[in-house]
Amino acid sequence: MAKKIATAFKLMAPGGQATPAPPLGPVLGAKGINPGQFIQRFNDMTRDLNGKVVGCVVTLYEDRSFDIEIKSSPASVLIKEKAGIDKGAGEVGKEIVGSITHQQAIEIAQEKMADLNATDVEAAARIIEGTARSMGVQVVEG
Repeated sequence: MAKKIATAFKLMAPGGQATPAPPLGPVLGAKGINPGQFIQRFNDMTRDLNGKVVGCVVTLYEDRSFDIEIKSSPASVLIKEKAGIDKGAGEVGKEIVGSITHQQAIEIAQEKMADLNATDVEAAARIIEGTARSMGVQVVEG
């Protein structure tokens, strides 16, 4: 018989470097998950990402066991990495903080394809370009 799901929730943490310190530990403890077990499994699953922020879906069962499903990094994190910036624009539309090329948008789209609502890579790249513009990152041809 299948386990009964008690709850499911989403978290974001640095891959391979998560710690039980706030904010992660208290959230896990409040949900009834042993932070030490979670951190160990999460870090083992994301060891190759080495500090890149990744999302995960945690499914907690009534017997207090849990499953972790690792998602790709948020588009904004990938765009900031490609553009070489620390944060997006304070005033979007008036301020440009960096730029990425259309080819870089395609690379990000290929990495996030499983998590995007798009039928092909070109459509996914347009989604990424829209996210970049909303962050104050210019998309140039190239």
